[in-house]
Amino acid sequence: MQLEGFFPYRLAVVADGFSRQLTEVYQRDFGLSREEWRFLFLLADTGSLTSRDLARLGTLDKVQVSRAADRLEAKALIIRAPSPGDRRLKLYTCTDAGRRLFHEVFDRVNAQADQILARMSVEDRAALERGLSTLARATKESGVPSPE
Repeated sequence: MQLEGFFPYRLAVVADGFSRQLTEVYQRDFGLSREEWRFLFLLADTGSLTSRDLARLGTLDKVQVSRAADRLEAKALIIRAPSPGDRRLKLYTCTDAGRRLFHEVFDRVNAQADQILARMSVEDRAALERGLSTLARATKESGVPSPE
């Protein structure tokens, strides 16, 4: 079997390559890990989320959430408190500094993503958007978690 023709492999390689180019922005320029970036991305506009929600939405495990939270809290970018609904869970909220940093990083990451996608024709990009939406629905229907 040719690995290069195996769809799951190709999808993973392309997603990893795209992600690596974005990682360069938030890691090199802002000192954020992938997990910290996801954490801020999820928190910046939602107000507060529990550790369980962050793990699920960010496709992170409990250890990744905890370590990213420790680093972000040390940088004064988030606040962590016991969840009022379930004291076993932590409730995380972005600080004003965390939101400001997120928006600065987001603009740069989004510009990098746009540069990459601009190398595609309008038709190819539209087809990619449709394909990703269809694939997300198909994985959701099969019980596999998806980011949508």
